[in-house]
Amino acid sequence: MNLHEYQAKQLLREFGLNTPRGIVVEDPTHAELAATGYLGGEAWVVKAQIHSGGRGKAGGVRLVKSVAALHEAAADLLGKRLVTVQNAPEGQHVGQLLVEETLDIARELYLSLVLDRETERVVVIASSMGGMEIEEVAQTRPDQILRESCDPVLGLQPFQCRNLAFELGLPTAQIADFTRMLTALYELFTQSDLILLEINPLIVTRDDRIVALDCKMMVDDNALGRQKKLLDMRDDSQVDSKEIAAQQAGLNYIALDGEIGCLVNGAGLAMATMDLIQLHGAKPANFLDVGGSATAQTVASALKIILSDDKVKAVLVNIFGGIARCDIIAEGIISAIREVGVSVPVIVRLEGTNVALGKEKLAASGLAVITADDLTDAARRAVAAVKGAAA
Repeated sequence: MNLHEYQAKQLLREFGLNTPRGIVVEDPTHAELAATGYLGGEAWVVKAQIHSGGRGKAGGVRLVKSVAALHEAAADLLGKRLVTVQNAPEGQHVGQLLVEETLDIARELYLSLVLDRETERVVVIASSMGGMEIEEVAQTRPDQILRESCDPVLGLQPFQCRNLAFELGLPTAQIADFTRMLTALYELFTQSDLILLEINPLIVTRDDRIVALDCKMMVDDNALGRQKKLLDMRDDSQVDSKEIAAQQAGLNYIALDGEIGCLVNGAGLAMATMDLIQLHGAKPANFLDVGGSATAQTVASALKIILSDDKVKAVLVNIFGGIARCDIIAEGIISAIREVGVSVPVIVRLEGTNVALGKEKLAASGLAVITADDLTDAARRAVAAVKGAAA
């Protein structure tokens, strides 16, 4: 689960970290009042609050130098859908803006804490090249990427903080502040069950303050049951409605921008299915894992969610019946097609327990279901169905 920037900064302040002064607003008039009545000054930064990076390049972060310009920027952003390089083609709804004071910046740094699943440790990543995308820095200047891996028992140690401070070239007077800040970030990361905490840029001001100018946080979905406070911060307007419906149905679903809907049991099998669709010349419309113990009801729910996507021109069902029996899956497919009234081709590949009985049920249903012999055959048939519809 992602947090908005203003929510992330609220958590930073609770742990004693410096952030710019700012106010969240939902209409242009409130933006003016926030700037003139609370922040003061002659220039402000207006930031669209969406769950996506790349806001600045998309026009979602603007420096304004008058009240009139502030009102214009707020009116232009609020209620619109902002499209960035990191979100879906239709963009995300801007319902809130963060209006902040401007600061006198001396240096821009990069700092993040991430969960490294390979080593099962929290890793601190830092760079003196703040303000840039870390992927770009890693490609062009890998020598500028600094790392410290935290012991799962001992946690982040002061000497590791000092190591990073020295390598970042911070003056001696700032090392103690940096160490306190990074220690607090580690506590925030672990106590809040985060999987990502990114500050880019982390700035040093002309008066030698270390300030988080921007912040991104991602919470582990599996920990939301014990993170009630963070769960209350969830903004469903930033999530695809199909993903919300899938979550409520206990399904693992991620919307993509292709034309072939995928209904698969097992994450690895789902990835292989999407790869084969791409290999044969089309694109998957989603990732959907109904789980190893799928029932007729879960399959029906999954198919409804897939078909609610207007971009879907065909559906590929790829089920390996281990725990889930193929005949039960076939019943779910038949039930869902009859209930929803499917108007696109449905290609089904079944393998495993009771596969013959499952195929018999599909054949006897009288529905226009295309059965496939194996996964490659299924992918080819799905792509052919889409290409035929496009022609």
